Amino acid sequence: MTSIIHYNQIVQIEKMNLQKGMNYRCNPNYSVLLMSTRDGAPFEDEIAADGRVLIYEGHNIYKQYTDRDPYTVNQPRQTPKGSLTDNGKFEKAALGFKNNEREAEIVRVYEKIKDGIWSFNGIFKLVDAYEKSIDERTVFKFILLLTDEEIDELKEDIEIKEHARLIPSKVKAEVWKRDKGQCVQCSSKDHLHFDHILPYSKGGTSIDSKNIQLLCARHNLSKSDKII
Repeated sequence: MTSIIHYNQIVQIEKMNLQKGMNYRCNPNYSVLLMSTRDGAPFEDEIAADGRVLIYEGHNIYKQYTDRDPYTVNQPRQTPKGSLTDNGKFEKAALGFKNNEREAEIVRVYEKIKDGIWSFNGIFKLVDAYEKSIDERTVFKFILLLTDEEIDELKEDIEIKEHARLIPSKVKAEVWKRDKGQCVQCSSKDHLHFDHILPYSKGGTSIDSKNIQLLCARHNLSKSDKII
């Protein structure tokens, strides 16, 4: 089960408008990343290990700091004034954890499905960072591992004992279109979730749209009670 939310719900949960993808310590206790693996996404974010691992790409230099195409310039660690960019802040946190100098940074991750429609992918720990050469420039890559923690605001909608694996963005978009953005049981458009028809723990796949459906919280919980 993966919660579907609208952008205004993210704003309500995080108590701020998130205007950029990388938001280091936007809350005193955690950071927030906005990601996308859709075709045409601006950065090459990846989902691996059945959704337990995220590989998040850093962000480009701001246009006002260069007269070149930002996609041809090395992603910056520092601003022209010498302060750390979000790339630099996340890198410092990741390497600090890797060197046993601090606890892992907690990161909430939201994934864009289509304009205005998002899914909450989970709460992760930032465990590593490195630089990678791509198309004659250097970009940052951040490694995050999924935890079993949940967001209270979303937990109130529905509680499923099995933590589902992440569903690829392409599959989410296909299911959203096929099920017309509503629960397949009652046509509700509120409190929707991507549900595994055959649970992941019982061998169900996350990468085939035929095994994923849209359910409202009530029908998802009803199904969960029967399975468990």
